[in-house]
Amino acid sequence: MRIHRRMFMVLICALSAVLLLSACSSQSTNNSASNERGRLTLTIGYQKNGPLVILKSLGTLEKSLKKKGYSVEWREFTAGPALLEALNAGSIDVGRTGDSPPIFAQAADTPFVYVAAGKTKYQGSGILVPKDSAIKSLTDLKGKRIGFAKGSSSHYLLVKALNRAGISYKDIQPSFLQPGDARIAFEKGNIDAWAIWDPFTADTELNSNARMLVNGKNLTTDRDFFLANKEFAKKHKKVLSILFNEIEKSSNWANAHHKELAAMLSPLLKIDEKSLLLSAERREYGIEPITPSIVEEQQEIADTYFDLKIIPKKIKVKDAVDGSQFIK
Repeated sequence: MRIHRRMFMVLICALSAVLLLSACSSQSTNNSASNERGRLTLTIGYQKNGPLVILKSLGTLEKSLKKKGYSVEWREFTAGPALLEALNAGSIDVGRTGDSPPIFAQAADTPFVYVAAGKTKYQGSGILVPKDSAIKSLTDLKGKRIGFAKGSSSHYLLVKALNRAGISYKDIQPSFLQPGDARIAFEKGNIDAWAIWDPFTADTELNSNARMLVNGKNLTTDRDFFLANKEFAKKHKKVLSILFNEIEKSSNWANAHHKELAAMLSPLLKIDEKSLLLSAERREYGIEPITPSIVEEQQEIADTYFDLKIIPKKIKVKDAVDGSQFIK
């Protein structure tokens, strides 16, 4: 009987230990948690085409954060919406997207905060048509089949371009296509025009008999945005400052080493170096604070999407940046 009691107590202690470890593990996944060595981990969501992949490739962030007791974990995403879902779930701490995904996320009540902005890159964003196309101006887009990714920066650029030409959005035939599928449709002639961003723009111009009908000048700034989990941003401001300092350094390197940058990105993006060099030469990498004018830029995009009934409710972009130390 004593033996049975002793075994029972051992099982209870073992079960308690398991539950305690499980609770600690659960808590750690929500807050940039300690790993086995007691280090903290900064988890970053990135896409292959963007400033964070440059930082990842250079490996300088890991060295800087190691001094502060942090390790870095990188998680790749194919698109901004999926990255923001991960931010909402707490599986990443910070990430970068284009200008439109944060607006959809805010409309869905995702708790995130804008913490920094990238430089404008409008020169590499635009509307492509075949070189021999009869489409010579924006007014010629009326009634045409136009490919673009729904809810993307190119969606907004197209709407602005149509407005400039006095064409209603209802007067075109939209084809909602991601870049890979849109490229095939463009080359097969299944769409008449394609609204897209670099480096896909450059690759198609140089390798698919395309010409730029119009770029984003005076239509959109087409910025990157750096976003953070709301709770993480409150608790880890010093870590974010180190991150942005390293993004600035890697951006300066990229701006001064276009050929090396193209060689670095080519195997990652499966795009030839010549196209990537063109893409690099018509943009500037860098990071900026979230200023009132940048908030206004985002608000105009949000209002446009609401008017088109693409998002379900009006939002105030400022609500997603209030309280951030990076606003100036």
